[in-house]
Amino acid sequence: MQVTKLDDMFKGWFVGNFEPTVYNTGQCEVAVKYYQAGDKESAHYHKVATEITVIVSGKVCMGGTVYSAGDIVTIAPGETTDFAALEDTVTTVVKLPCVANDKYIVDGN
Repeated sequence: MQVTKLDDMFKGWFVGNFEPTVYNTGQCEVAVKYYQAGDKESAHYHKVATEITVIVSGKVCMGGTVYSAGDIVTIAPGETTDFAALEDTVTTVVKLPCVANDKYIVDGN
């Protein structure tokens, strides 16, 4: 049995085709992300990957819609979303497939 700390991973990403990782694969990326109320991410999209975000706890606004614990948001390739933590929040994010440099920031946001 191998034990690794989430804090040792890059921004919560622990599965994917990058280092450090717990499980190296090109099939998907997986992260557990912690946000404080007020944290934001700029509007972006992926050309290839589908991104699935599970709101584990807290409340967020993505693409103008509010989501809370238990909601699962699936963002298809080409769809744009932003992110704002309305409360302290924990998410689990799955992106598939794992594609390097597939995050495109939308100008002006």
